[in-house]
Amino acid sequence: QVQLVESGGGLVQAGGSLRLSCAASGRTFSSTTMGWFRQAPGKEREFVATISWITDNAYYADSVKGRFTISRDDAKNTLALQMNSLKPEDTAVYYCAARTYYRGSYYLTRVEDYNSWGQGTQVTVPS
Repeated sequence: QVQLVESGGGLVQAGGSLRLSCAASGRTFSSTTMGWFRQAPGKEREFVATISWITDNAYYADSVKGRFTISRDDAKNTLALQMNSLKPEDTAVYYCAARTYYRGSYYLTRVEDYNSWGQGTQVTVPS
């Protein structure tokens, strides 16, 4: 499994931007599908974005499409989530997730699709 550590969370005003990072350990990062999820208080963990290790293609939840960008740097074993035009409803703990050696044709959007998780980083956008 991959060990994951998120950073970059914080408090930002509505309309502002934040960049989250996820550092991964191990030598399999370049063969790992990566994703971002978030969990708001009292709600289930939900999919935000994912990026393929084969094509670098990305897929986003409708709620963040056009505002968030997921990217990866395989040379540095890092995953990023650039979040722009933040809204109060984006407030949540954000988690990065990993699934190694997935070669399927569909995007991984379910919690159970991933087998490694970080500890999470808090993002707060006051209303």
